Amino acid sequence: MKKILIILILIPVFAFAQTTEELDFVAPLNDGIAAVKKDNKWGFINNKGTIIIPFRGDLVLTETDSYNYPIFKNNRCLISENRKGIEYFGYIDKTGKTIIETKFLNASNFNNNHALVLELTTKIVGENEILKKRMVYYKYFEVVINTQGDIKDYLSDPINVVLDKKFLKKPPRITSKFVSNTLVATLNKNKKWIIKSINL
Repeated sequence: MKKILIILILIPVFAFAQTTEELDFVAPLNDGIAAVKKDNKWGFINNKGTIIIPFRGDLVLTETDSYNYPIFKNNRCLISENRKGIEYFGYIDKTGKTIIETKFLNASNFNNNHALVLELTTKIVGENEILKKRMVYYKYFEVVINTQGDIKDYLSDPINVVLDKKFLKKPPRITSKFVSNTLVATLNKNKKWIIKSINL
């Protein structure tokens, strides 16, 4: 009887010890899961406290309630990848799988299954035969995408960009914002807002 009593007393202690982990930050639940920080990396736990996305260094932080931490919206979380000094953005799902590749010059969190991103395009204008290099122009558009990464609408004219870390030290700013499920406001060159109905 003593052995059974000791086992019953120790089981809750061991069970509690197995779920405890030292974390630097724990965010509130958002979209059913919560961001957690450990050693400058972020991961996600579910509503039972189980880590469902292991700690990683590519999650993009969002300012929420005076704190910065990664969040999921519409089952998507922003990630970024630095290539040759330029930051590119994409999205993962709740398994940690990359659903939309890191190809945008900037990107927003999803809102009602759509996000605002800067879609990069490349135009080959010739080739330098001496240096054996292609001559290209880079442009980007502000666009609306769905949760699969398909472009649903264009919000801006093309904007020229130099893909060099000397000239592009931080991501270009997204100048549009959602007003409703079908309306977007875009800031023009005159610093005035243009309202556009989007095709979803």
